[in-house]
Amino acid sequence: MTSAVRLAQQGYFWVGVTYQESEGQTLVDGTQLFVDFQVPEEQTQAYPVVLIHGGGGQGLDWMSTPDGRPGWRTLLLQRGFSVYTLDRPGQGRSPVRPAITGPSPMPSSVETLGVLFAGANNPEHTQWPGTGLADDPALAQLLASQGPMPDLAHDHELMRRRGAELLDQIGPAIIITNSAGGPAGWLMADERPDLVRAIVALEPLGPSGPFPLPWGLAACRMNYDPAPLAAAIDLINVQATDSEPPMRLQAAPPRRLPGLTDTPIAIVTGEQSLAGPMDAGTVAFLRQAGCENVDHLRLGDLGIHGNGHLMMLERNNDQVLDAVITWVSEHVVLTP
Repeated sequence: MTSAVRLAQQGYFWVGVTYQESEGQTLVDGTQLFVDFQVPEEQTQAYPVVLIHGGGGQGLDWMSTPDGRPGWRTLLLQRGFSVYTLDRPGQGRSPVRPAITGPSPMPSSVETLGVLFAGANNPEHTQWPGTGLADDPALAQLLASQGPMPDLAHDHELMRRRGAELLDQIGPAIIITNSAGGPAGWLMADERPDLVRAIVALEPLGPSGPFPLPWGLAACRMNYDPAPLAAAIDLINVQATDSEPPMRLQAAPPRRLPGLTDTPIAIVTGEQSLAGPMDAGTVAFLRQAGCENVDHLRLGDLGIHGNGHLMMLERNNDQVLDAVITWVSEHVVLTP
């Protein structure tokens, strides 16, 4: 049983409300970022946490689990953190506009997400609270929240701008991302390095993943040094071991990412997820770009077993969060 949280403040706002003209009318253009926030009465942590959802999801992914248990937003509030929960532009409570959405590269179906996220056909994936099949109530709850995967270039460019504006408004923060929301964390630190105290990326979409990221960690420009002359950086496949797929790294000599080099970064990988090779490639890419303070938290190595890609929604989500907070406390001074 989790303890109740008394709130000092809660509310919501949109970041980056801009307009476009259409048939003589001035309309909100749909590039705004929705932010839900809660501040506990017993605010014992120095910095708030910004939660950024993945793929076709929304901020609800952090609020509760598909089987009705408290999500990471509540668990973080119980641990004394203020929490800002985002709906990326065109997702969730950030209304969809055709200008920022495109055809979905992966349908949110029982057949796709049941296998990728809910452990269908994988008996070792024990932490998903259901079967991952069509009769799984938890999977039904997850699928009901899903929208289309956005066009990555539009999504990343908007999150680079809107994420920076959010940090300007709320001040220094710890960023936690999931899956396709991962590039937003890198872009926010790239734009506002002095306002990001740490990044925890739960299996972030990375250069060795299934979707092209011409800037390595993102589909839009990043502030490399030296700056590339083209609208991309030179990426090559590097075979690390015979047993693993190749990693996508920079061609020599690698460029640095000065905005991220001093930021503590943790990449978190579930034991039963398919994202292990992608995450290893992301860690290698970050280190190649000059980010020396990067740790790869493999949950199985920490004694946390059976997790898949959506670890923040699974049966042991509190145990996974405790491991994350332990890492954060070793890299960030959390006392006010």
